[in-house]
Amino acid sequence: MPFAQLAISSISLAIWLYLALARGTFWRLREFDDDVAPHEPPSRWPNVIAIVPARNEAATIAQAVTSLLLQNYLGEFSIILVDDHSEDATAQLAQQAATKLNATKRLEIHAAAPLPPGWTGKLWALNEGASRVQRRGAALLRPSPATNDPSATTYYWLTDADIIHSPDTLHRLVSRAEHNQLDLTSLMVQLQAKTLPERLLIPAFLFFFLKLYPPSWIANPRASTAGAAGGCILLRSEALRRIGGLAAIRHEVIDDCALAQAVKASNGKIWMGLTRASVSLRTYPTFPEIRDMIARTAYTQLRYSPLLLIGTLLAMFLTYLAPIALLIAPNPAPRILAASTWLLMSLLYLPTIRFYRLFPLWAATLPLAALFYTYSTCLSAARYYAGRGAHWKGRTQAHRPR
Repeated sequence: MPFAQLAISSISLAIWLYLALARGTFWRLREFDDDVAPHEPPSRWPNVIAIVPARNEAATIAQAVTSLLLQNYLGEFSIILVDDHSEDATAQLAQQAATKLNATKRLEIHAAAPLPPGWTGKLWALNEGASRVQRRGAALLRPSPATNDPSATTYYWLTDADIIHSPDTLHRLVSRAEHNQLDLTSLMVQLQAKTLPERLLIPAFLFFFLKLYPPSWIANPRASTAGAAGGCILLRSEALRRIGGLAAIRHEVIDDCALAQAVKASNGKIWMGLTRASVSLRTYPTFPEIRDMIARTAYTQLRYSPLLLIGTLLAMFLTYLAPIALLIAPNPAPRILAASTWLLMSLLYLPTIRFYRLFPLWAATLPLAALFYTYSTCLSAARYYAGRGAHWKGRTQAHRPR
């Protein structure tokens, strides 16, 4: 038993040394914080169309649309809101927001066609928006005063109906994309972290995501890692055509990372960063709500593989839980190694805690958050085999194979 405890504590410390030294420095958030980065404006501003998929978003849609209409972008910019069979006043509230700003000509509300088999809901709504752009063509993409060029590069700005953006968000996205010739530029917006469940679990969500998809590896064209944050993606229209349109990933539940993977596989350049200037309005005031958010895609991330699930549970135990359990080991060597591991993981987690402007001691709670995520992952697998996977806004998008 003493040897086993020493071996486990040594493995846990080795894992965290690897994460600290060889995982693309994912924990150093300032290196990909878009709010503090310089943004060199392009010589001309290309045309951009925002596509906003919206399903039952009455609580947030007016604020989201208002933030888009208030963008201080110098090029031609318009918005297509795709009403995905909402059962509330989403479309009406969006129209009212545009009317208040005297900007109804810049907002088109398009009712999505029925969801066809084989498509996930959000991707179908985005595809409806992109198809609408292609059908209307020049009517939507008039030459901008800044370019006077109807053939200027077109971007799609894919953004969610529960996000408010600062007025310079599109300016920064396009400046970065044009300067670095990016095909896909993505920003992970700031999630709410006000309630106790959010403070415990939302920063951990960001930490785990960046650990899986280190931004430096995403940006490296020689690395296979590809990821994006679906709430804010600037996508070059040529890149979308190159991958065969959204139909190429129509069945994907984790649509943002699938899109990034497809673009990168087509030799496209991609980049993902962070911002506090764009904020998600979606709140998670209770633990069950965050549990369901995690469970919606956790087993999908594991490709519905029981073996990967077992491996993930073992990895979560060795990485996050064993160091805490071994703090009460009878022998001093495992205790010292376990304490050192807990200290190291807290130090690596601290930049994420600071990003959310939380008290530094929250960094010590990462093992507790990891336990909750482990439970939610098991629940995700159980729901999948019960035929209730990826349930979102009244739709079940992943089913047990027949």
